[in-house]
Amino acid sequence: MKPGLRRFLVFNRLYIAIALIGLGIWFGLDMKQAGGWWIAWLPILIGLLMIAAHFLIGPMTLIQQYIEEGDMDGAQRLLDRVKYPNLLYKPVRSSYYMLRANMSTMSNDLDKAEADLKKSLESGMPEKEYEGTAYLQLGQIAMQKGQTKEAYEHVRRAVKTGLPDKDNEATAYLMLSSIAMQRRDFRGAKNYFNKAKACKPKNAQVVSQINEMSKYMARIPG
Repeated sequence: MKPGLRRFLVFNRLYIAIALIGLGIWFGLDMKQAGGWWIAWLPILIGLLMIAAHFLIGPMTLIQQYIEEGDMDGAQRLLDRVKYPNLLYKPVRSSYYMLRANMSTMSNDLDKAEADLKKSLESGMPEKEYEGTAYLQLGQIAMQKGQTKEAYEHVRRAVKTGLPDKDNEATAYLMLSSIAMQRRDFRGAKNYFNKAKACKPKNAQVVSQINEMSKYMARIPG
């Protein structure tokens, strides 16, 4: 299906569904003597399925294309089209709140991002790695807000739950190492730092953080 046609169907799904149901009812009543209801059930069924899709899935099937194209404004407009997020199917609802949290993080609205991440977790993540990523993001938000205890708990849970790749895993261990240093738990700081290095991350920013932190680790006794 062409992207333009797909967008048209998704954006106008509810109106098309109402038209199909109306058509089916009209056809059934107009041709009831000729057994019109045997044919009328088909547009009515399609219309009911489209209404269900409108509320259970919404425009979320189009989000990925906008993100891949780097059109964050377009993605945000799609998210804004969801008027009843609590009616979304649970895995879709989880993705909706996760994406909304990412948008809020980009605009530095940390409170909104935190609230949406928690709603995403409550909805149930489709995979454990996504759950771990959500806890890692909660930890990063808590660190930015100066809530060290909450950050430590979230990041430890992220590591325990599982993360999607070694870059994220290394980021989590670096955060734990930094928190341990703040607590003057030098042994813990070194332990977490060594785990971060063992991940052998590829991300340039994470590698840079490891190289920078190694200078401080070299000065720690023991």
